[in-house]
Amino acid sequence: MLSIAEANEIVQGSISTLDSIDVDLFAATGYVLAEDITAKEPLPPFPASIKDGYAVRSADGAGEYDVDFEQLAGSAPGSLNEGKVAYITTGAPLPDGADAVVQVENTEDLTGPSGSQQRVKIVKAAKGPGDDVRAVGSDIQAGEVVLPEGSVIGAAEVGLLATVGAAKLRVYRKPVVGVLSTGDELVEPGEQHLGPGQIRDANRLMLASAASTSGCEVIDLGIARDTVEDTEAKLQLAESKGVDVLLTSGGVSMGNKDFIKGILERKGKVHFGRVRMKPGKPLTFATIDASGSRKAMTVFGLPGNPVSSIVTYNLVCLPALRKLSGHQEPGLRRVDARTQTAIKLDAERPEYHRVSLSWHRAGGGAEFAASSTGGQISSRLLSMRSANALLELPAAQGVLPAGSVVSALLIGDLGGMPVLEDLPMIMPLKN
Repeated sequence: MLSIAEANEIVQGSISTLDSIDVDLFAATGYVLAEDITAKEPLPPFPASIKDGYAVRSADGAGEYDVDFEQLAGSAPGSLNEGKVAYITTGAPLPDGADAVVQVENTEDLTGPSGSQQRVKIVKAAKGPGDDVRAVGSDIQAGEVVLPEGSVIGAAEVGLLATVGAAKLRVYRKPVVGVLSTGDELVEPGEQHLGPGQIRDANRLMLASAASTSGCEVIDLGIARDTVEDTEAKLQLAESKGVDVLLTSGGVSMGNKDFIKGILERKGKVHFGRVRMKPGKPLTFATIDASGSRKAMTVFGLPGNPVSSIVTYNLVCLPALRKLSGHQEPGLRRVDARTQTAIKLDAERPEYHRVSLSWHRAGGGAEFAASSTGGQISSRLLSMRSANALLELPAAQGVLPAGSVVSALLIGDLGGMPVLEDLPMIMPLKN
C-alpha cells in the first residue's frame, strides 16, 4: 500500500491547474491570480500629509504664524506664501512651497474671537523636510508588482487591487465539485423515521460543505443505490453537469456491493485503491480523460465511514482542489505540538489522530498543546467536532507518552482554537 506522501505525489502529478477566467474585483475573493498585477502610477501620487495639522516650511521653525488657507483631502495643492502656514488634513496634498507638516497636537490656536484671520502658534517645530509627509511612491512605486501570479485573493488583497485600479482580474477557475454517496442503507438527512438498517447520509453534506468552504462550486448528485446501473448513471450525471472533481463516499472497499472502483477502471485510469493509513485505507484515486463534449474528470472514491471520509478529504482531496485552483503551495501546513495525554499507537498503519490545538504559555515558553478529541474509531464523527489538526503518528508498537512533541497537520482555523493559557506545561521526556 502507498503512504499518504506517495499518494499525494501521484495525485499532484496527475492533475493540472484549471484554465483561467476574468472576474470583477467584487467577486474575486478566494480566487488565485493567473497574472502579475502591477501599479500604473505611484502611491501616493503626490506628497501627502500623514496627519491633521499645518503645512509649513520646516526652516521657519517654531513661532506664531497666520494661516494662509486650508488644504483639504481631494483638493488641488495650493501655493503657500512666505511666512505663513496652511491648515492641512490627513491625506491632503502638500501645498507648493511647504516641505513638512506639524501635527495639531504640537500647535496652539491663536485665532481671535472675530475669527477674521486665523492664526496659530507652532509650539514644537518640524524636525526637517519630509516630517509627517508621505513622499511620492513611498507606498508603491509605478510599475511595481503588487501581487504576483499565484496570490490567493483575500480581503487585504482586494483592498490593494482596488488601490491600484485593478477592477477586472485574470484568475484561475475554481473546480466544480460533484458529491455522491453510495449505499442502500442511506436516507436523506431530513428523514425523521429510520427504517430497519437505515442511517442518514452525513458524508455527502459534510463533503459538500468542505468543498464549498474551499471555494468550490458544489453539485449535489444524491445517493447511488447498490447496483452497477445506478452507480454508472450517477457518474454519467456528473459528466453531463461538467464536474471537474467527483467525490464519492462508500463503495470502494472489498465487498460484493462495492462497485465504484470497477466502474472507474472501465471508464478511466485508477491510479491507486488503497493507502497505508488509519483511518481511511480504502481510498481510490482515478482520472477520466476528456472525450467529445465531456471534459476530463478527477475522481476520489472516499471510504464510507464518516471520519475516514473527511480525514482522507483533508489529506488528499483538499490539496488537489487547491492545485486545480492555482495555489502555488497546495499542501497542508505543519506545526509541532505537545501531546497532553498518552496515545496508543497502531503497529500496522500510521495514524492521523484528531486533536484540538491550543496555544499556551508556561515555564517561560510557549507552544501548541494537542488535546485528543477522544475515541478515534472511524465511525465516530464526534471526534472531528472540535478537531483543527491531525497528529502524524508513526506505525509502531506501544504507547506514545504524554509530553511528546509530534508533527500536526492543520485542518481547521486556528482563530477559533480553545484558549487554555493556564494549561500546565508537560516537560519533554529525556532519552
